[in-house]
Amino acid sequence: MRVHSPLPVLIPQITTVTNNSAAFKALMLQCKARVQAALDQWLPAAERKPETLHEAMRYSALAGGKYVRPLLVYSTGQALGVSPTALDGPACAIELIHSYSLVHDDLPAMDDDDLRRGKPTCHKAFDEATAILTGDALQTLAFHILTTDPSISVPATQRLRMIETLSSASGSLGMAGGQAIDLEADGKGNSMSLAALEYMHAQKTGALICASVRLGALSHADVDEATLAHLAQYAANIGLAFQIRDDILDIEASTDTLGKSQGADIARNKPTYPALLGMDGAKQKAQQLHEAALENLATLGSEGDPLRWISEYIVQRPN
Repeated sequence: MRVHSPLPVLIPQITTVTNNSAAFKALMLQCKARVQAALDQWLPAAERKPETLHEAMRYSALAGGKYVRPLLVYSTGQALGVSPTALDGPACAIELIHSYSLVHDDLPAMDDDDLRRGKPTCHKAFDEATAILTGDALQTLAFHILTTDPSISVPATQRLRMIETLSSASGSLGMAGGQAIDLEADGKGNSMSLAALEYMHAQKTGALICASVRLGALSHADVDEATLAHLAQYAANIGLAFQIRDDILDIEASTDTLGKSQGADIARNKPTYPALLGMDGAKQKAQQLHEAALENLATLGSEGDPLRWISEYIVQRPN
């Protein structure tokens, strides 16, 4: 890791929440700039040996995207009064896990995609072996940050809870397990039950979204269990809504808009929410999850408005 330089300051509080909220759009942009600046400092320089691996790591982790997971870390932590500096490490850690998962998901042995975030996937820009090692290295860097970042200002026992949160969400009972189920579902179309589909996506997509919220909350040294429980339910709702929206966009959006191949799920005959519920039913389900998410933020005042807007954004996002 290189020496930290000052990072841009996030907007500390948002009081109005609408789709056209200039304040929230500014927050999203500042979150993206902040986490990219922090990632730039944690990632090894491209010129450092082994150069190709480090170049691929930076190519994948700094490729852009929506940065919803870091935004959830920042918004949750700041709603509870945590400083942005103390949230940089957890935000980087969750984004590195997400980036590693995308690198591996795109490999020919898995989803076999050529495009990610509007750019060639890692194995296309480099090669398959480098892509595998890139994912491995990004994953381990995430845990290095959580264990060593001096700006995480909680007791050691709570730091361990943060590490446990990320490891559980990333493993066979979380994201990796969900991906395994997803691979097994190839070609099964709408033969999977709705309950099985929801379980798969609660692991594949929802686990990291839940971890993002929990990491933000655990960055507060005195967060109480009731708050953690409400935030966990909020996160579970938006995590499932996120995947439903993904399924909808795979049908309705263009490749240019998505930044990845449109229609990939249909081409692989994967089970999706529109396939099981119909397009109108899928959109209605996403809206119901959004409303349930908001109910779990009732105890938060205006400090929680960014979390409310994120939920709205998830069910309306264009890509």
